[in-house]
Amino acid sequence: MTHLKNQNTSCAVCYVAAVASCAARKAPDIMSYTPKPIDVSHVTLSSELNELVERVAENVHELWAQQRMKDGWNWGPKRDDAAKHHPGLIPYSELSDSEKEYDRITTRGVLKSILALGYRVEPPR
Repeated sequence: MTHLKNQNTSCAVCYVAAVASCAARKAPDIMSYTPKPIDVSHVTLSSELNELVERVAENVHELWAQQRMKDGWNWGPKRDDAAKHHPGLIPYSELSDSEKEYDRITTRGVLKSILALGYRVEPPR
């Protein structure tokens, strides 16, 4: 990373330096990328953890929506990256079941990954 010595340098110069730094990096070969998530094929969630999935999935959605909004996104009837509009910026309870399932799949995967790595998730006593 290039460090600029003059702290009064304009943002335009910083931007140009950042763009040049990014351009100098080799673009990833996405055609050769193969995701390799943690193997959870041997993990089964307990009934207690399965009961937790819906609550955590709702929180996953809330965290995603909160970050989108911090990044300037708003609700829109269809996704528009340029305008930063997304139809999923609504309360979890208003999502379709198929949209909720996306968050449930993520949640189950995270919980199973935690268990596969040897950790325990226990209810409060």
